[in-house]
Amino acid sequence: MTRTKQGAILSILAISLAVAGEPEPQWPQYRGIDASGVDNRRPAPVSWNIETKQNIRWTNGIPGLAHSSPIIWGDRLYVTTAVTTKTAELKVGLYGEIKPVEDERDPHHWNLLAFDRASGKVIWETNALTSVPRVKRHTKSSPCNSTPATDGKHIVAIFGSEGLFCFDLTGKLLWKKDLGPMDSGYYAVPSAQWGFASSPVIHDGKVIVLCDVQKGSFVAAYDVADGKELWRTDRRDVPTWSSPTVVEADGTVQIVVNGWHYSGGYDFLTGTNLWRLDGGGDIPVPTPIFAHGLIYLTSAHGKFRPMRAILPSARGDITPDEVGDNTKVIPWAHARQGNYMQTPIAVGDSVYGCLDIGLLTCFDATTGKIRYSERLSTTGEGFTSSPVSDGKNLFFASELGNVYVVPATGTFSVITTNRLEETCMATPALVDGTLYYRTRSKIVAIGAK
Repeated sequence: MTRTKQGAILSILAISLAVAGEPEPQWPQYRGIDASGVDNRRPAPVSWNIETKQNIRWTNGIPGLAHSSPIIWGDRLYVTTAVTTKTAELKVGLYGEIKPVEDERDPHHWNLLAFDRASGKVIWETNALTSVPRVKRHTKSSPCNSTPATDGKHIVAIFGSEGLFCFDLTGKLLWKKDLGPMDSGYYAVPSAQWGFASSPVIHDGKVIVLCDVQKGSFVAAYDVADGKELWRTDRRDVPTWSSPTVVEADGTVQIVVNGWHYSGGYDFLTGTNLWRLDGGGDIPVPTPIFAHGLIYLTSAHGKFRPMRAILPSARGDITPDEVGDNTKVIPWAHARQGNYMQTPIAVGDSVYGCLDIGLLTCFDATTGKIRYSERLSTTGEGFTSSPVSDGKNLFFASELGNVYVVPATGTFSVITTNRLEETCMATPALVDGTLYYRTRSKIVAIGAK
């Protein structure tokens, strides 16, 4: 379906719902609609206090260890987790340990939960699978990193090596797929298993998955109704932790993926590779985003951490002579100004990228000119959770649970710093001015009461 047709359908839907109110709130996948990270319908609070309940709508506990983000459709919030009888180890912070956790051989229960979005009450919880994990995880990772996705009828979730699962909105399992062992880790030390993290995307009746692992990498499309494989394209790249992004431009729909040797675009209908970009950081984590008619790609580790803007009309091998070079299809690029863990965000005429040490860089979205590069924090805390925005401000959560609020004006300042009172690795959902953060043991809904 073209963006024009989708726009027409959404317009008709909006008119038909006008009497009853606004269309259903949606944050249907990792980072919301189109992975943009933005919902600008209502402003979110810039300050809150969990102890005094200031601007805290509700909190509710969630068992297990998982870094998957909440997703939202209408009056329901959905989230996945992995539960064991033991308290799972989690080590946050800035450190260079590559060894995986060695002692998690107990059965894990991979569950999907539905919460009432207004009250935080658990509506239902369903178990997808109980088994011993097939692959180990990093000490900062979890057995359940991938964020689920929904189209308002189905919920799909990747539980790492345990497979791809599809449920209806009551939690009933409709189908499942074994994707094989998703061995994601450092390519230079294959024994360093770190845990799978790429999230699925649903678009026009198809589930898109990116599975970049040590052996047998691929990108594929499945029919959301029955799980039938529609196409599968092999990839030759190192393990990545990025999610695919659907880009509609120039009359085509493509799946854009991050990588080291094989960032690129794939035809949505056939899986044919449209363009390829080699080089950059060799541990690709951030998800591509699309704004201002440009695809923004970044990766880090090793010699380079580029931030690049790419035209969706690119075709063939577009690799420049040098990582920071501009070309006809790469309007701007910086070789050493990109992100490691966080997905960038485009708000207004700026693109913001934050390094894992809390160094926030603001770029002019169309020219790439750096407007500022400043530290959010000087305390040495790590940043893994990606930012979201209500169109006025940006919200950056550190691993220690400190949320830094920065104006989306192209001029740097920290308006306020708020505490979540727990570690936070997951990217929040944001709908109608309410932030939904997943911390170590709970969901916290932050919005004006």
